[in-house]
Amino acid sequence: MKDKMMMEKSEDDNVEKCTSSSRITWEGCSVLLDINDGDRLVFARLSNSSTLKIGDKKCSLGQLIGCPFGSTFQLDSTGSSAPYLSRILVENNNQGDIDVVEGKNEVELKEESRDNRALVDNNSAQSLSGQDIDALRRQGATGDQIVEALIANSSTFEKKTLFSQEKYRIRKQKKYAPRVLLRRPFARSICEAYFKKYPARIGYLRMDTLSLLLSMANVSPYSDVLVVDMVGGILTGAVAERLGVLFGPRNHIVCSTGTGYVCNTYFGVTQYPMDIVRIFNFNNIICSRYVLSCALCAFVVLGSEFFHALPFSSL
Repeated sequence: MKDKMMMEKSEDDNVEKCTSSSRITWEGCSVLLDINDGDRLVFARLSNSSTLKIGDKKCSLGQLIGCPFGSTFQLDSTGSSAPYLSRILVENNNQGDIDVVEGKNEVELKEESRDNRALVDNNSAQSLSGQDIDALRRQGATGDQIVEALIANSSTFEKKTLFSQEKYRIRKQKKYAPRVLLRRPFARSICEAYFKKYPARIGYLRMDTLSLLLSMANVSPYSDVLVVDMVGGILTGAVAERLGVLFGPRNHIVCSTGTGYVCNTYFGVTQYPMDIVRIFNFNNIICSRYVLSCALCAFVVLGSEFFHALPFSSL
C-alpha cells in the first residue's frame, strides 16, 4: 500500500513537472507567431540566428527563447538600434472593473452627444508629418509614444465616437507598434493557421472536421492507429498528439501519459509529404516510437502482425 502511494505521488510529480516545463519555449522548437491579432500567421523555428520580418523591419527571434507560450511581444526600435521584440507584461488591475462600472453612465452621456457626421476625411486632420515621425524615432521614441503623439496631434480624434477612437488607435498601433503573440503549435492552432494561409495544402480541412475524424475513429491512448494521411501530415500529428504525448526540448521525452503506435501509410511506392508533423515539436524519440511510416501493401500482407513484425522507418 505504501509503495503504491509513493508510486502515485511520483507519477503526479512527473506529470506536474512535464506540464510546467512544456510551457516554456526552447532553442529549436517550432512556434506559431500571431502578428497583429491574426493579420498574419507565421510558423518559425526558434534559434539565435532566426529572424522575423514585420513590414520593412527585420528582428531576431532569440528573445523568444525561454519565454512561456502565450506571451505577447512588441516590435520596438529606439534611436539607431536594430529592431527587437520586447515582451509585454500584463498587469492585473483589481480597481479596473470598479472604475468601468462607475464611469459607464458618464461615458454613455458623452457618447449620446457625439457622432461622426461632421467629420471629413481630407487628410488634413493630422498635423504630424512623416518627417516628424522619423525625427521622433531618431530621438528614441517607442511605438506607443508615436501612437500617443499621433492621437494628440489629431484635430478630429476627440470629436469621434468611442468606437471610432478605438479603431483609430488599433490601426496606428498595428502600423507603428506591431505586436506578436507567441502561440504553441497544437493541432487546433496548426489547422486554423493552415486553413487561413494555405488551405489547399491540408485539403481544405477545417478544425471541426479534424475533430470529427478523431472522434469517429475513437483515437485514444494505448491505441495502435493506422493513418492514410494525404493532407501534409496534420492528421498524423493530431493522432499522435491525442495519444497523450507531452513534448520537450533537446530530444528528450518530457512526459507520455499513454502509449501506442501511429503508423502513417500510403498507396504505391512514394510517401506523401509529412512536413506538418515536424511543427508539432515531436522529438526524435517520440517520432521513432509513435510516428511511423510504411507502404499500405505491407499491411495487407502482414495483417494483424503488422505493428509487431514490420520494420518501421520513422518520419
